[in-house]
Amino acid sequence: DDGAWGAPRTVTSGENWFVNWADFPSVVPVSDSLWATHWLVRREAGGYAYDIFAAISVDAGATWSEPFNPHTDGTDTEHGFVTIFPNDGGVGMIWLDGRKMVNDVTDDVAASGMTLRSATFAADLSSTSEVLVDDLTCDCCQTDVAITADGPVAVYRDRSVNEIRDIYVSRFVAGRWQEAQAVSNDNWEIPGCPVNGPVIRANGSNVAVAWFSAGDERPRVQAAWSADSGKSFSNPIEVSTDQPLGHVGSALLPNGDLIVSWHHNTGGGTAELNLRRVSPSGDLGDVHVLQEAANIFAFSVPQLLLHNDDLIASWTSKIDDEYHVKSASIPLGKL
Repeated sequence: DDGAWGAPRTVTSGENWFVNWADFPSVVPVSDSLWATHWLVRREAGGYAYDIFAAISVDAGATWSEPFNPHTDGTDTEHGFVTIFPNDGGVGMIWLDGRKMVNDVTDDVAASGMTLRSATFAADLSSTSEVLVDDLTCDCCQTDVAITADGPVAVYRDRSVNEIRDIYVSRFVAGRWQEAQAVSNDNWEIPGCPVNGPVIRANGSNVAVAWFSAGDERPRVQAAWSADSGKSFSNPIEVSTDQPLGHVGSALLPNGDLIVSWHHNTGGGTAELNLRRVSPSGDLGDVHVLQEAANIFAFSVPQLLLHNDDLIASWTSKIDDEYHVKSASIPLGKL
């Protein structure tokens, strides 16, 4: 408010959490009064065995429900990379779910691979539903969801049995996730997870996805648009091919332009945070350096959002071996 952040409030706390630069807790205002939060808690088995815990607030974060797990499998495997979204007056979640990883590893990667799952909850938690969205996905790339005129659209990095890891979307129609489709056939073949998820934004039926790819051994940040709520997408536009590392963020303007942020490799193990404006027709604005390499923590996931006529950006900065969360407010007219 008034150009300043309010005092922080503790939602929950614990000593056995699983947190890293790529997979982190969230608090999401689903509506003015209905908020949801999630965090990850290690299981007794330790290692990469952890569960998603979530809670609901019906008074804008003043009080919270008892914690609950959106997944019900009870396996000592990975559950994370959660995205929370509004759903029919309640709350929806998608996450990467490793319950099949307890299976023996065979030539069939789908038998023991990561999956994408979803659950929906009434505001009072009186009804829940958990479903499978995709039975084989990349292991540790962030997920995202945007609300279109026709409902939620999820975006994530898929994985084929041939180790092609491209960006896919699935639409939530009449309470069911539809068969996923590629945003772009980059054909990025990589035998491990790049830890580089996509972002999606929507305004009515207009949707924009931004992501990192290194298909054909050519690292690039790309964006593609949809005018039909994610049913189909334009050919991708290259936002940056100048040594990008990815870790993209985005904000969709009312006129359809997209502001995209990414980490740019400056060499020597350092990176700077860049952003630029790009139009659906391919017009590229100037590249702005939001944070110079001397103070940037290369492995973080910067966040962008619109507030009135400003772009609000938040990112992790490393100064004198200490980590800080920094933010900036930038007038859209300057981008």
